[in-house]
Parts: sequence; C-alpha cells; structure tokens
Amino acid sequence: MREKILLVDDDSEFLGLAQTWLQNAGYRVMTAENGKVGLRRVFSGRPHLVVLDGNMPRMNGWEVCHRIRDMSDIPVIMVTVNGETSDRLRGFDLGADDYMTKPIDFPELVARIGAILRRCSIEIHEEEPESFRDGEVEIDWRGHQVYVRGELVKLSPTEFKLLACLVKNRGWIVTHEQLLQKVWGSNYVGDKSFVKLYVRYLRQKIEEDPQNPRLILTERGVGYRFVSRDRQDVANESEDIDEPRAISW
Repeated sequence: MREKILLVDDDSEFLGLAQTWLQNAGYRVMTAENGKVGLRRVFSGRPHLVVLDGNMPRMNGWEVCHRIRDMSDIPVIMVTVNGETSDRLRGFDLGADDYMTKPIDFPELVARIGAILRRCSIEIHEEEPESFRDGEVEIDWRGHQVYVRGELVKLSPTEFKLLACLVKNRGWIVTHEQLLQKVWGSNYVGDKSFVKLYVRYLRQKIEEDPQNPRLILTERGVGYRFVSRDRQDVANESEDIDEPRAISW
C-alpha cells in the first residue's frame, strides 16, 4: 500500500485537484478544510506526509505546523500565496520540509512529495549511534535534544537539521550547496542566504563567543565545518584542502 498524504487547505478547489493528482500517482489521500480538523487527522490517520496551507482562518498553517512538530517528525510541505523569503524562513524555522507558492504546479507537487518520502525512507534505515558526545556538545539524535556544556539548548527543527549535518561530517568542509540540499531540499540549492542566516542563529545558541566561533568554522567562499573540542588544536592550524569529501548524510 502506498503512502498516505494529508491535504489541509480551506480552498475546496485546490483540495479536489490535489487529491486527484495524488491518487492518480498512487497515494492514499485524506483531506481537511481547516487547521483544527487537520490536526485531528494527523492524530487519527497517521499520514506519511502533510501538505499544509499557511493562510487558513481560525487556526493557520503556521500554528498547525508548530503543533505537528511538537508531536511528530512527519514531513510537511507548506503551501501559501506568498513567496516572500521571510515566509519561507518562517516555515522552515517551524520545521517545514519544503515550501511551495500558489498557484501550484501539480506535477511538481507530486514530484516533491516523492522526493521527500524517498529521502525520509533512506534516513529511517540509516544506522547511527543514539547519541553524539565530544565533551562540549551532546546530541540525542532520536530525542532531538542538544546539550551544550551541560545545558539543554532549544533548537528549532531547521537549526537541529543544520547542526546534525555539520556534526555528522565533523572535521570536513560541508559546502553551501550540500547544506541547502540536505536541510532545505534541492529546490533551494543556490540560495546561500538561508545557510548564512541559520549558521548565525546556531552560533548564537552553541558558541561561547558567537563572534569568535570555535565549533562551527567558516571556510570562506566554500561552506562550513564542525570541529569537535578534541580537534580544535588541529583546526587552528593551516590546512590545504582542495575540495570537500563526499558528504555523509
């Protein structure tokens, strides 16, 4: 049986068209015409992915996304009429996995859903330790909790994804493009502003002195790398790196 998709939108015409396209692609589809019903169907129906309109009355999609993230890692695609960067950043910060602007190209929506579900399937089957510890940063991968110098630090879902990508490739350069693809998706490759902004957010939360970072180092013009405490003496030395290695997801 194919994956179950939940569509949450107050536009009945959009719901009907999206449902037809997804069913023709082989997905099972549930619908909800407002945020409150959508949340109830997340609980009762356990969908594999949610397509969520951001601008609904009563309970908007931003609030729904926030509540979904409080209870689940279900992938969420935000759909709005506004394509402004600030709205996209807001969606990603709340934990959305992708963002589309209306009017929707339905073949593209089907393709993005497929790409996200394939990526999630790969991540679920990857074997990894339950936690990471280096003496200064401790990460509980399954619980999505981060401790810095013994204190619990609250990260947004996007900040956690970014830190995870850097930590799993610690000591190596991760390029802007690689970070965009992993954290925001392939549709955002080329927009370095997302990476720079969230690296700044992350440094504010985990660095002792964000203006002089020791954990997340900038490789100017290329990307960033995470340096474990035990390797910081090495990080301060001059290194000749021709190109980053193949990234580990």
